[in-house]
Amino acid sequence: METEMNGEIASILDASKAHGWVLEPDAKRLFGIAGFDVPRSAVARDIADALAAAREIGWPVVAKVVSPAIVHKSDVRGVVTGISGDARLEEEAARLLSIPGCEAVLVEEMVSGLELILGGTIDEQFGPMVLFGMGGVGVEIYRDTSIRMAPVERRDVDEMISELRAKRLLEGYRGSAPIDREKLADMVVRFSRLLVEMQDRIESIDLNPVICTAERCVVADARIILAAGGAPKIH
Repeated sequence: METEMNGEIASILDASKAHGWVLEPDAKRLFGIAGFDVPRSAVARDIADALAAAREIGWPVVAKVVSPAIVHKSDVRGVVTGISGDARLEEEAARLLSIPGCEAVLVEEMVSGLELILGGTIDEQFGPMVLFGMGGVGVEIYRDTSIRMAPVERRDVDEMISELRAKRLLEGYRGSAPIDREKLADMVVRFSRLLVEMQDRIESIDLNPVICTAERCVVADARIILAAGGAPKIH
């Protein structure tokens, strides 16, 4: 089914065909264009650029490897959080840039909060499917998620939240503030519509984690696997 798509978004997808997937800086730019809250960030080609970016963004920052050969950054210790000074950033940026295939370092503001996952796949029978649930590094262990056909509406998001075993964490638990449910619902609905628009061009999308607080719901990591054109080389 052909659907109308934002021209900038289409351009990002087209430019990523050679890799078979969309590199994180480009994926973040795509989601920013689509109206999602993304971290302030900059792509650094060397240590001097990384330091300048961090000073502009403000400490602490996160540094991530950027490489078309590395889909799963955690496999190569390609994500460093909580960097709060020049010396540590110099050390970690140098290490990341030395990883085989590394093209740059993504320097981002650090956002803390409840880690959720928002994903999308294109099912051969049912079409675009949205997955939502508890995210972070333990997502495959806890498997606390809910699935719906896209697009979804606000009432669907409420139902998906109610199906989570850990839903109390979204409401505030042991002194933590409840997350902004309105911003979360808007994000899931917006994501489902974007998934429908891109369904002819993609295989899957993973936003993990989406970090939610009482003020924001931020796309902290994003991976888009493109349809056809061959599978990406996974390090």
